[in-house]
Amino acid sequence: MYLGALELDILLGDVRSLKEKRSIVRPVITALARYGVSVSETGDHDVYRRSLIGVAVVSPDVDHLNGVLDTCERHVASRPELQLLAVRRRIFGPED
Repeated sequence: MYLGALELDILLGDVRSLKEKRSIVRPVITALARYGVSVSETGDHDVYRRSLIGVAVVSPDVDHLNGVLDTCERHVASRPELQLLAVRRRIFGPED
């Protein structure tokens, strides 16, 4: 069994309130959840233009796990209303 995690550091566009921030972040989280991952906003809750989104997935195969994480990363990077600043990836396997 393998566990993979992504932490996506995101800069939002012209956002002037937390309500506007939620209106952008919530659809991203919903879209990522469709890939069969657990996803949540994990940081920068009180900052208008920044968001940290955490993604986690469990798989019996490390190649499948990397494919799912790659798909999630590409999905966020392709969204025009936000800018992906940094991605941190961790994979834990049976040896850990």
